[in-house]
This record gives sequence, structure tokens and C-alpha cells, in this order.
Amino acid sequence: MSRIGNRTIIVPEGVTVKEENNTVTVTGPKGTLSQVMLKDITMKQDDNKITLERKNENAKAMHGTMNALIHNMIEGVTKGFEKGLEIIGVGYRFNVQGKKLVINAGYSHPVEMEIPEGLTVEANGNTEITIKGIDKVLVGEFAANVRKVRPPEPYKGKGIRYKDEHVRRKEGKKAA
Repeated sequence: MSRIGNRTIIVPEGVTVKEENNTVTVTGPKGTLSQVMLKDITMKQDDNKITLERKNENAKAMHGTMNALIHNMIEGVTKGFEKGLEIIGVGYRFNVQGKKLVINAGYSHPVEMEIPEGLTVEANGNTEITIKGIDKVLVGEFAANVRKVRPPEPYKGKGIRYKDEHVRRKEGKKAA
């Protein structure tokens, strides 16, 4: 039994959810998102409540996933999502130039990353950025790609980390 798949999704005021040609489209004050319905899953909508049902047991694995995707789309078009990153190290910094994010992370050259369509990146000083958007997957994926430029290392703690991330520190050779 899928607990997340069986939960009812409540659609807030100002948000419309439509299903056409096996595609769910959610429109709200911040924008529009769409997702292809996963195989063997049907959506029933009564006023402002959405329930998902599976046609057979083969769709059991995707029942909760589809419910979570629709819930995230509704939350994205109402509130939006954001992810904070910080960079730690001498000379390490972020710089937002138009639609590019320039990262100086100790390499011989600055790393330039193209900011995807639908995302905004705000610099809070030289060492912190906030990635905002309505698509949770896109925000998380871009934040992970930025972090991948220089992941935090456990000895000095240098690198790019999420705001709420705790990096486990190790002692060096002198501990022995």
C-alpha cells in the first residue's frame, strides 16, 4: 500500500490543474508547469481535491512518485523553491554576470556555468548564492551541478556546500 500515493492533494485558490492527452498541467500565480502522467496511473479531480489511482499492481512503484510530482508542481507555482549555496576557501567566490554564473574555486581558470531558463540566481555577497525557481527538479539539479565544481573536502572544509549541509571534519596526519 502506497501511503504517499493514496494521499489527497488539495489545490489552493488561484491554481488550476488540468489533464489532457496524458499530460498534467498546473497553472498558478508564478507560472505554468507540466508533467506527463506515468503509465497506468489515473487522476480524479473533485473541486479542489485530487486523488490518484493505479490501474494494476505493476504501477505500484510509480503511484507515490506521481503524487509527489503533482504536489511539487502545485507548491512550485504558488510558493516556488530555493536552494542556498556557500563557498568556503581563500580566494573562492561566486559572481553572477547576466545569464552566467562565474565560479572561482581554486582552479587555474574561472568556471563559467550557463543559468538555465526558468531559474534566477541571486548573489548574497561574494561567497553565497541563492538559486530560485518554480521547478523543484531544475533547482535541485542546477544546485548539484554547481556543488560538483568543488565539493567540500573533510580536512579543511574548503569547497562549495549547501547552506544547511554539515561537512564531517577529519583530523590530519598529526592526530596519529
